[in-house]
Amino acid sequence: MSYPDPVRLTQELVAIDTINPPGHELACIEMLAGILSDAGLKTEIHGFGESRANLVATLGEGPALCFTGHVDTVPLGNAPWRRDPFGGEIIDGRLYGRGSTDMKSGVAAFVSAACAAARKNRRSSGSITLIITAGEETGCDGAKVLVKAGALKKGDALVVAEPTSNMPMVGHKGALWLRAVTTGVTAHGSMPHLGVNAAYKAARVLHKLEAFEFNEAPHPHLGKPTLSVGAVRAGINVNSVPDRAEIDIDIRTIPSLAHVRVKEHLVVELGEDVTMSPLVDVPAVWTEPKNAWLADVFAAVHAVTGKEPLPIATVPYFTDASVLKPALGEPPTVVLGPGEPGMAHQTDEYCLVDSIRDAEKIYARLIEGWQG
Repeated sequence: MSYPDPVRLTQELVAIDTINPPGHELACIEMLAGILSDAGLKTEIHGFGESRANLVATLGEGPALCFTGHVDTVPLGNAPWRRDPFGGEIIDGRLYGRGSTDMKSGVAAFVSAACAAARKNRRSSGSITLIITAGEETGCDGAKVLVKAGALKKGDALVVAEPTSNMPMVGHKGALWLRAVTTGVTAHGSMPHLGVNAAYKAARVLHKLEAFEFNEAPHPHLGKPTLSVGAVRAGINVNSVPDRAEIDIDIRTIPSLAHVRVKEHLVVELGEDVTMSPLVDVPAVWTEPKNAWLADVFAAVHAVTGKEPLPIATVPYFTDASVLKPALGEPPTVVLGPGEPGMAHQTDEYCLVDSIRDAEKIYARLIEGWQG
């Protein structure tokens, strides 16, 4: 069979609504499993929840070059779209739709490259593994399911096809999202002295969070860890003393900063009156740029695009690599995909058609070099 065209495949993936929540990624996963199985790859669908699933596909034996991408997308937002978010329209070289950049185009490109490699039916000492996940947008949920199920074998290199405009990135910060809760005693708003106001407790916590210091030397390329309060909630009506307040905290970490240590530090700083629970807890990702395989990646990018990649560059967002890299045995990892980083999660999201085709060529070169 002929391998799928990556642009057409991107359009087909965009046409499937996988907005998370609720996700419903199963239709996407089943379609991709069918394509990969027909091409000769071994496929395993790992279901979880209602109409949700991950896919692991393998080709060959031996040391594994792994590719990963997710098929869930964020909601459309409140602003109206000028283009059909599920239409996959191509206008002036741009393929529009929710997930076109983040990151169905990346998945389409490496699926197409893997199918082409399978069609060649070459004898090789190296293997290819595709890890296609659900639930990434809400904290790498699908990747965690795969790890917990023991569905992954050792990997020897990992390509994360998130949007980078086809420029290789060697790392990203970790994410620790916490919900801090203060509690009090409710009372009538006309008699506040009979209650204990959880909102006032939260206000004192906010001042401490604003002044919080990590006391951690910055990473030479990822910079300093950061803390930001993203949401504050207290009370249900104006004429009652609130007995509960919530503060959602977004912490971005660097490789030297263990999340358990951050939580312990916050417990001391905020005091016993505050309880905290994790919402997202994924570590930073970093690969030393001098890694020999990364040199092959940089060479493939330059050969296809004609552009010289920056020797050391990182992305601001987290990826499934936070969960998959440790599970695969800490292989060298690069974030490299066709999407436009500035278009991720945007209204009228798009990906450049030429970038999708270039990504497939880059991935094909990496596969060919890996197979020897």
